Amino acid sequence: MDFLNFLEFKITDVIDIVLVAALLYYIYKLVKGTVAINIFIGIVIVWALWKLTELLQMKMISSMVGGFMNIGLIALIIVFQQEIRKFLLMIGSTNFATKRNFIRHFKFLKQEAMPTDTNVEALIGACEKMGVTKTGAILVLERTNSLDFVKITGDSMNIEITQPILESIFFKNSPLHDGAAIIQDNFITATRVILPVSNDRNIPLRFGLRHRAAVGITEKTDAVCLVVSEETGAISYIKNGEFVPYKGLEELSNLLKKDLE
Repeated sequence: MDFLNFLEFKITDVIDIVLVAALLYYIYKLVKGTVAINIFIGIVIVWALWKLTELLQMKMISSMVGGFMNIGLIALIIVFQQEIRKFLLMIGSTNFATKRNFIRHFKFLKQEAMPTDTNVEALIGACEKMGVTKTGAILVLERTNSLDFVKITGDSMNIEITQPILESIFFKNSPLHDGAAIIQDNFITATRVILPVSNDRNIPLRFGLRHRAAVGITEKTDAVCLVVSEETGAISYIKNGEFVPYKGLEELSNLLKKDLE
């Protein structure tokens, strides 16, 4: 009878499982690529062992593992303090203010993706031109998560995107060229923005501070970045803290349009 009760699922059980899965996914997303990923995997294994021993009524080992989990809670907070800060920052910076952004959080409810308002052609054209002249640039394109926490480090703007405007911002003698430009929909909303720099040791040494900053902001939020290298003129596309490969500017344009839908 107890076994049959165990198999009886309620709607609240389904919701519980979905919420736990989402929480574990976001935690994994935060610690991915860092030393803490191994600790996170170890915690998940120990927790699963604890629940398994409870289910099998192995009281002695269950009490031992349970005691370890309870005592280790404070230690985990200390070890994961940076990741916890990132997680709270991600929750606090999520922008549900507009209907469009609200729908983005629930893409599976939509029948069709909404086309982006961003002038992707102007972005790609400006990056291509700056790549030829080896003008360093970093463009951060806001999606669902609000970037207000980094915008305050720069100069507030409200300029519609055009290729000449973008090129003039990052022109080497321009007072605005230092730092990142934040783009929301089809407007440049901030320039000279200071971004958090990633500590990921897997980033190749050929990439400098500009690329590390792009990786850093895309690790903490769902923003995407276009980076033009000042050394090589190459254009990098960065999403979820990773470099996204592409085979030409047309493919890059399509990737960007898809991610901004």
